[in-house]
Amino acid sequence: MKGSRIHGVVRELRNENIDVIQWSKNPEILVKRALGNVTINKIEINEETNYALVYTPVEEISKVIGKQGQNIRLASWLTGYEIDVYRESSEDDDVELKEFNDDIEQWILDEFKKVGLTTAKSVLDKETESLLNMVDLEEETIEEVKRILREEFED
Repeated sequence: MKGSRIHGVVRELRNENIDVIQWSKNPEILVKRALGNVTINKIEINEETNYALVYTPVEEISKVIGKQGQNIRLASWLTGYEIDVYRESSEDDDVELKEFNDDIEQWILDEFKKVGLTTAKSVLDKETESLLNMVDLEEETIEEVKRILREEFED
């Protein structure tokens, strides 16, 4: 029966959830399996220093790290590699303006939306002078909005 040995271990652990991964001689495969079901774009392994550098999309980073870093710590312990995670950004990474409603008042966001500017990069790509002609906002307000949006893309 499939999993019968695992079920015995789970019962012994009072129904604690466990993950089982298939071991591999290839350290890249082992690290990938240890991190679980996440999208990994690239893994760089340094076998001399037992160091692994994992590149993953922005939306997968929290899954790789886990709650309070538990996933990455367990994967490091299991594989014997110190694992660091880096987000791999692409040119088309952008953020909807509505995501900034905690930092920017809604009526200001609505002004940009009226003229078809719905993402952070669509606003940042325009010169302040051009934005002054497009929306009914003061120059200081536009500059403040651009400052808030720029902070999103700084590493």
